[in-house]
Amino acid sequence: MALLTNAVTQEIVQTENFATYLNRSGEQNEQTILFLHGSGPGVTAFANWRPALEEVGEQFQCLAPDLYGFGKSSHPDEPLKNRQEWMDQWISQTIELLDHLKLEKVHVVGNSLGCSIALELLLEYPERFDQIVLMGPGGTPNTKLSFELARAKGFYDNPSKKKLKQIMGWFVYDEKAMQPVIDSILDVRYQTAMQPEVHRSNDSIFSTAAVPVPVVALNRIENEVLLVHGLNDKVCSVESSYYLAQHLKKAQLHVFGQCGHWAQLEKKDSFHELIQAFFNKKI
Repeated sequence: MALLTNAVTQEIVQTENFATYLNRSGEQNEQTILFLHGSGPGVTAFANWRPALEEVGEQFQCLAPDLYGFGKSSHPDEPLKNRQEWMDQWISQTIELLDHLKLEKVHVVGNSLGCSIALELLLEYPERFDQIVLMGPGGTPNTKLSFELARAKGFYDNPSKKKLKQIMGWFVYDEKAMQPVIDSILDVRYQTAMQPEVHRSNDSIFSTAAVPVPVVALNRIENEVLLVHGLNDKVCSVESSYYLAQHLKKAQLHVFGQCGHWAQLEKKDSFHELIQAFFNKKI
């Protein structure tokens, strides 16, 4: 039975090859948005997208799955060999989930790693997706590898709740202002991060390197894309969005000042208004 948390239901959806832990809201609404979370120790779709699920779910059906290798979704028994193997699994998981839910076409909001997955989905299954929001994308040739991201990758060298809190503080522009939000998700993220299967999958993912989408492929994407980035993002630099804006045919870019990597939390209300205006074709 699904667990009800305010307007959000949570359940395991079993498809042919994956057990996907799915957060869902606004099931009664006509249009659907698929939210794809980013990476990092203990990350889950619910921690990433809870405000959007509760607020945007008033107007859209919202789906936020834990990706394969994250949270309560299934994990590989053996580490995958490279990032393309992981990407193939994430693409298959997404399509199997949409097929299971009988959804022919959806919008997508990706965050960080979720942006890379969204672009690959557009290349492989363009007919299944409508408008796309890429928030804090990385993985481009000009993405700067920051010290903050390098330190986050080393979390499991000596894991602790204190260390995770410190890392999460680096993801935002104003740590003091965001401290209540960080504190509200810290315990769950740490508990999730310390699960053996999550640790194993995280090590496998971070031991692989992203391969940028070729320019010729970006040029062929016909979907309308809204790029959203924090000007002060120290995890995936704003130059990544500038690069994509140059190479995607139908792109527009919104940059939030005084904002880091978590625009969906740091600029929550403005972010929700922005993506809903975009999906309603008002901008």
